[in-house]
Amino acid sequence: MTLELLAWRRTVSELYAEVRASTPEAGHALWTAGRDELFRTSSQSPLLADDPRRTTGLPVPPYDPAWRVEIPLEPAPRSTRVLEGGVGMRRIGLLRTPWGTLDAWWLEDYSGGLFVPVKDRTAGCTSYGAGRYLLDTAKGADLGGSVVIDLNFLYHPSCAYDPAWSCPLAPEGNVLDVPVTVGEQLPAEDVRLS
Repeated sequence: MTLELLAWRRTVSELYAEVRASTPEAGHALWTAGRDELFRTSSQSPLLADDPRRTTGLPVPPYDPAWRVEIPLEPAPRSTRVLEGGVGMRRIGLLRTPWGTLDAWWLEDYSGGLFVPVKDRTAGCTSYGAGRYLLDTAKGADLGGSVVIDLNFLYHPSCAYDPAWSCPLAPEGNVLDVPVTVGEQLPAEDVRLS
């Protein structure tokens, strides 16, 4: 199991390296196909064995360049937080996006790294109710540059697929008051209209 987890992490890191080396649209296509392959074939997939997304793939809308910006990481008063699952985080800055301001966190546990979870107005309707992840550099999930915010790459945490997982979720400073209609979505049969 340890070697299988190592292979999963290596594949995810290599996938993001390929994405960073591509144009945003081509990178998004690589990301979607690569994640579908991992979730279908890896023993480390958070999808349950009978989950139909192993066959159909993860629902992800086509790339939309309107959801991508490159912005600086601005200073912010430091704060710390321990989230569900016991993951400690330290706020290291703010990301002022056209859709709202997001806190940028440094994970104190779980391999460290920059972490930006996002919860938006689709949460609990067309996306996981607790939010999605945008940047998690512990997994190599950054897109390079100063800070590239590309909401097309939002993805559900593992706990969205299997309750056996415990995941850090989006705290108050990572909630956008807009519906983000790109990034990974819930399967059509799970969509709840509000």
